[in-house]
This record gives sequence, C-alpha cells and structure tokens, in this order.
Amino acid sequence: MYKIAKENLPALFQLIAEDKELYVPVNNGGQVNFANWTESSQVDLDTLKSVKSPKDAFFPQSENLYTCYKDGKKIQIEPEELQNQNFVVFGMKACDVKGVEVLDKVFLVEPVDTFYAARRAHGTIVAMACHEPEETCFCKVFGIDCANPVADVATWMVEGELYWKALTEKGEALTAAVASLLTDADEAKVEEEKNAIHAIVEKLPYTNLSLEGWNGDVLSEKFDSPVWEELYKPCLACGTCTFVCPTCQCYDIKDYDTGHGIKRYRCWDSCMYSDFTMMAHGNNRTSQLQRFRQRFMHKLVYFPANNDGMYSCVGCGRCVEKCPSSLNIVKVIKAFEKQGGDQ
Repeated sequence: MYKIAKENLPALFQLIAEDKELYVPVNNGGQVNFANWTESSQVDLDTLKSVKSPKDAFFPQSENLYTCYKDGKKIQIEPEELQNQNFVVFGMKACDVKGVEVLDKVFLVEPVDTFYAARRAHGTIVAMACHEPEETCFCKVFGIDCANPVADVATWMVEGELYWKALTEKGEALTAAVASLLTDADEAKVEEEKNAIHAIVEKLPYTNLSLEGWNGDVLSEKFDSPVWEELYKPCLACGTCTFVCPTCQCYDIKDYDTGHGIKRYRCWDSCMYSDFTMMAHGNNRTSQLQRFRQRFMHKLVYFPANNDGMYSCVGCGRCVEKCPSSLNIVKVIKAFEKQGGDQ
C-alpha cells in the first residue's frame, strides 16, 4: 500500500494527464459532476456523491455513431472512431463502480456494444472509499461495501493523506506510472478508517432495508399487485431518477442534419417518458402506472432474473435525493413490505 499527501494530488493529476485522459469530480457552480481534468478544474473529492453518476465515462449521455454523406446518388457512411485513448476515472465510489458492473451485463454480452467495450478496455477506475456515508445511502442492502471499493485502484482519504492500493493489472500499471509521487504506507490507519465507515453505515436509516420477496421468481405476484395503482400517482414522469441513476441503460437513436451530412447519434432515454419505445403503432406502455411499474420491476425482478440474481440498483441514494415527488426505490420496497409484499 502507498500514500500521497492531499496537497500533492494536483501533481498526481498532472502526471496521470500527461498521457491519459483524466476524469475527476469537479465543482461547477456548486454542483459536483465528473469532467475532464484541467489545471484550472475545481476538483472536489470531499463531496460524497456527484449529481450524476460517472457512468458517462463509459456510456456517454450523447455520442455519435456514424455520419452519412450524400454525393449525387452516392451515399457514404463514415463510422465514428472507437475510444483509443487510455483514460482514468478518479474518485468513483463503490456504488458507482458496481453500477459499471451492471452496465457490463448489458453491453458486453452478445451482441457486444463496441463503443462501450472500447471504453471499458481503455478505462482505469480509481475508486475512493466513502469517508462519511449519508442518510440516503443504502448500498449495503445490495452487498456493496463502501469502505472497500472494488476497482483497479482503491483509495482512502485519511487525515489529509490519500492511501492507495492497486487491485488489478490496470491498477498496477497506473501505480507504476505514478510511483515517483507515492510513498510506502502502513495499512493500520486504513483499517481504522474502514471500521469507522462501517460504524456509520450501521446507523443509516435504510441500511437494513429488506429485499425479501424481490427476485427473479416473483414476476406475476409483483406485476399484478394493486400496490402500483396508488404508489405511482405522485410520479411526474420527469425522468430525473433515470438520469442520475448509475445503472439505467436505456437510450434513443436520433439523426441530426449538420448541413454537411447526417449524424446518427444515441442519447440517454428514460422508460418514464410517454414516448419511450414509441413506434408507428404506438407505445407498449400507455399509462404512467405501467411506465412507473416497469422501472422498478426491471431493477428488482427482471434484471436479477436474467443476471444470476444481480439487482439493477446499487443503493447510491441519488433517486432518494433528487425525486421531486419523493418517489424512489426505497419507497417502493417499503410499500410492498407494508402491504405484505405480494398482495
């Protein structure tokens, strides 16, 4: 294990950025989101969670797929280049790293999404333990240990020093590249930090939320439950929950006339929107109740049914914080628990 003083982190970022793209949490106008590092970036490693998850380092909110050019009767198609530059995402939390694992289950199975696969191949994740988890956090419910992030490199901020531990070959390579700035460290302080984090986690209000009755075998009981008929009503269909979520993977494909060709691109979409999956004959889900139910059935039933029990929620708590109607996955789980689960 190694360490580096917090005041030396700008030098660490500079060294990483010499030959790699670097994404870090940046404070812009009071909101923290991951962005490309520059020397003028206001890096914020103290804020627990970014507004959006850093998943767009691997699954961008918008990305071009190809461009079509027309010359007379001839049409030329020019695909976008795949990611070929190595990059580092620095400061991801354990829940967001788990979110990337969920996306892997979607985009790295056949047929493989080549755009996503290229980014995963070239990306290195430096994760940071959660120094002080918040009341909206419930990652423990999904088997995630926020004191022990599992990534290429795991880090802990303790008493003004960043402790650094490589966990994979990518992590070892990055560690070797920045070794000149790292010094050997004793793990004792890190163990104390882990214990302190675990003590906080045990006191959080949702840490013992029960998932009993939620799995891939309860499709009919949950789908047909009358609980949805009342639960969905405050939903505004704004899509905020899907856009801040680390695991949501829905996207739309659109065309844009640049005046010099037609760009085809994809962008994040939301199952909460009335025009989601709209086709010539209409929409498969015609009411907000159906759309609301779809979101949570996918997280807690459909996804685990098809992915060896893995839930498509990581307990980050962003939807708990951001939903304007205070509707979120915690409320859904508790509503079914209150009603006996399958009534």
